[in-house]
Amino acid sequence: MNPRTTTNPTAPADPEAADASDAEETVTEKATAEDTSYDLTKGTGDAVAEAEAESEDEDGAEDEDLDLDGLDDDSAKEPSGLGAAAAAVVAAGLGVVALTGSWTGKVAAERETLIGQIKTSGGGTAAQQISEIYGDAWHSTALVNGLFALLALLVGIFALVRPAFGVPSAQPQPGWVRAVATAGIALGVLGLLVSVGMYFDLIVALPTATAAQ
Repeated sequence: MNPRTTTNPTAPADPEAADASDAEETVTEKATAEDTSYDLTKGTGDAVAEAEAESEDEDGAEDEDLDLDGLDDDSAKEPSGLGAAAAAVVAAGLGVVALTGSWTGKVAAERETLIGQIKTSGGGTAAQQISEIYGDAWHSTALVNGLFALLALLVGIFALVRPAFGVPSAQPQPGWVRAVATAGIALGVLGLLVSVGMYFDLIVALPTATAAQ
């Protein structure tokens, strides 16, 4: 070995080995860069997917809230039908009262009887006593019963035609409401006919003075 010849300690002994080492480092750096890029891309995609999912959930919740609000508004505006049902029952009750009589009609008849007794207390003919004491009381009872019959007729008609006015309902009127309202109308018409006949003495005439003697 020549002692004058200097050796570079940093220079690779084999150029091919140095090239192989550089190639491996390049491949490693590329692989690391690809892994990092993949991780960043995957992380960004996951974040975007989560953000979209949360946005969809919020939109769905808002839609459900809007739908619930709409249902609440519709249910609040929709009529319950309680008024028509109550009117039907009242009509039937008034029709029964018109046919059977009431405390009001009894009081009115007693009042007319008392007035007739007062008028004829000083004397009067038999026909006058019949008209003042009996006939006026009869007519007062017929008048009061006729008013109840007329109310039954009007309330029953209102119960039947009520669904045609106001906010339309999704459900039809119950059958029992129509039946009771119709019964109230029928009783009202019948009571009105009887009251008119009694008031004008068409059904039963007042007794005459000759028959009374």
